[in-house]
Amino acid sequence: MLAALAGPSWAGAPRGGSSACYVTGGGALEICRSDDEAEGVYAVPPPCRFVHDVQIMRLKDAGAPGPLQVIYRAEPPRGSGRRGEDSCPTDLRATDPAAGGAVRIGRQIEALATVLPPTDPRFWSEGLKGSGPTRAEQPRRRSRASRQARREARRAAREARQGDRQAEKMTFRAQAPTPEDDPSGNAMMVAGRDWAGDPYYAILATATEPSEEGRRRVLVQARTYDFQSLDLRVEADPGTEWRPFGAPPAEERGRRRGRARPAAAKPAPVLDDTGKPIVGNCAAPDFEARGLTGSISVVDRVYHYFYTDVVPADCEAPRTKRRMALYLRTSRDPLAERTWSAPVTLIESLPAETEIRVAKARGMDRWAVAYTCSRPVTASGGPVADICLHYTADLSPGSITALALYAEPVAAGHSTAYLGLRSGGDALGRFTRDGFGWMTDRYGNLDAPTIYPDKGGFLTWLDRRAPRIDGSDTSSLYGRPVFWATWTVRPRAAQP
Repeated sequence: MLAALAGPSWAGAPRGGSSACYVTGGGALEICRSDDEAEGVYAVPPPCRFVHDVQIMRLKDAGAPGPLQVIYRAEPPRGSGRRGEDSCPTDLRATDPAAGGAVRIGRQIEALATVLPPTDPRFWSEGLKGSGPTRAEQPRRRSRASRQARREARRAAREARQGDRQAEKMTFRAQAPTPEDDPSGNAMMVAGRDWAGDPYYAILATATEPSEEGRRRVLVQARTYDFQSLDLRVEADPGTEWRPFGAPPAEERGRRRGRARPAAAKPAPVLDDTGKPIVGNCAAPDFEARGLTGSISVVDRVYHYFYTDVVPADCEAPRTKRRMALYLRTSRDPLAERTWSAPVTLIESLPAETEIRVAKARGMDRWAVAYTCSRPVTASGGPVADICLHYTADLSPGSITALALYAEPVAAGHSTAYLGLRSGGDALGRFTRDGFGWMTDRYGNLDAPTIYPDKGGFLTWLDRRAPRIDGSDTSSLYGRPVFWATWTVRPRAAQP
C-alpha cells in the first residue's frame, strides 16, 4: 500500500488572479482554472516504489472489475508474493537501463477516484526486454565469480559511455535532480471491439530492446478480460501467439523438475499493416531511448494511436537537441496482427523530450491535446514546467496540425496555453510534470470522476522535485509523489 500524505505542504504558487482563461478550440472555447480549481495528491509512494504515467479507465459496467481500473508503470516486482513486493528494504534509484519496469493494474472505486488504489504487477521487464537473454533463458545457477564478472563488465561499459558523453551529461544534470530515468516507457489500455462481442481489453506498452547502437523503443501487446489474468503476444513458429504471461511454451510443459528453465518467449513487436514492427525512430544509449509514448482513442470504431518520437534526422544529435514529432496510426482492431496503418506526421519540430496525449474531448466532437510545456517568462512564477492543453476545431487530423502548441522559439517549449498547476514543487518553486496521464472511458476518450460532472477532464502527473514522504532526496523517481488536477472548458462568450 502507498503511504498516506504527511509532512510538507504540497501547494505551489498559483497562476495568479481569481481566474485565468485562454482561448482554444478554433476560438470557440476557453479553458479556465481559478485559484480554487480542484487539485490534490494522488499517490505518495514509499522510497522503493514509483508511480508513472497513470491512466484511469471507466468500464462499461459498475460491478467488478469496474467501475474504474487504473493502469500505470512502476518498478519491477521484488521477490514473490505480496509479502515480497510490499517490503521496502532500501532506497532505490533508477540507474540501470536494463531493469525495466512493471505494468500495474488495480480496481478503483468511484468514491476514491482521486486516490491510487491497491494494485498488482501484471507483467514486467523480464518478459519485455526484447532480444537478448532474459533471466529465464539463463541457467538456474551461476557461480558468484561469474556474476561478479558480468557486473564488472557492465560497470566498465557504463563508465566508458559516460566518459564519451560527459558534456551532454552535464547539460542533463542541469535539467533534472539526478542522472536517473524511468526506462519503462508507458502503457495504454483500451477496450477491444466490444461492439462485435470481443470481451478483451487491449494493452499496448512501450519497452526497450538492445541494439548495436544502444537501446530502441518497441511496441508490445497484451490483453485481458478480467484485469487479473493477462496474455502477452509472443513470437512463435510460425508467426505469433497469445500466451499467459509467465507460462512456458506448450512443448516445455510437463517436463520433470531439475532441468534448466525453458527459454522465455520473446514478446512479439506490434506490426503495421505491411508487416513492419512498430519501433522508435532512433536507437540511443542507456536511458536516452525515446519514442512511441502516447495514447489511444476510439472514434467511430477506429482506433487512433497518437504518439511522439524523435525526428529521424536528429537521431545523432545531443539528447537536448533532438526534436520530436507527433504521429498518428489507425486500426480497426488493436488485438489483430498487422492492423496498424503507417504513421502520419501531424506536427514536426517539437521541443526535445516533448510528451503529448490526445483523446476525444468529453462531450464534444473535438480532440483534446495535452502536452508538456513551460510557462512564458512573463507569466506569474516565470518559466516553470507545466502541462498545456488545447482543443481542436473538429475531429479531423488536420485540426491537430493546425494547432500552434508553442511560442517562438519553439525549442524553448514555452506556451501561453498552460493550465497553471499549483501542486508539487520544491522549496525553491521548481516543478516537473513528468509521466502525465488522464482519466478516460473504455474507448480512451476523456472522462472525469462523478464528483466533478462539469469538468473537462482529470489529469495526473509525477513531480520529481516534490519532497518524498521520508524527507530524503535519494531518487528523483522512486518515492516521488503523483498529483491530480481538473480543468474547466466552456463555450467562449460572444464578443461584442
